[in-house]
Amino acid sequence: MAYPIKVCSICSEEFELKPDKPGFANRCPACSEPDSDQGARASDPLKQNSNSEMNAARRQAMRDLLYRKES
Repeated sequence: MAYPIKVCSICSEEFELKPDKPGFANRCPACSEPDSDQGARASDPLKQNSNSEMNAARRQAMRDLLYRKES
């Protein structure tokens, strides 16, 4: 049985959709490979600090909304 032929949504190349293919079903194996620079972006200490400050502000706002006293 032949595998279905699909067209990549990124590079428009045809490829065979095999059962054990990693990634998305509408992307060829070359376009499905994870980016190698994602780890570098996630470990940026300045960005992590700003994200933690935003998350703390969100938690505080939700706490204020949920537990405020009705006068």
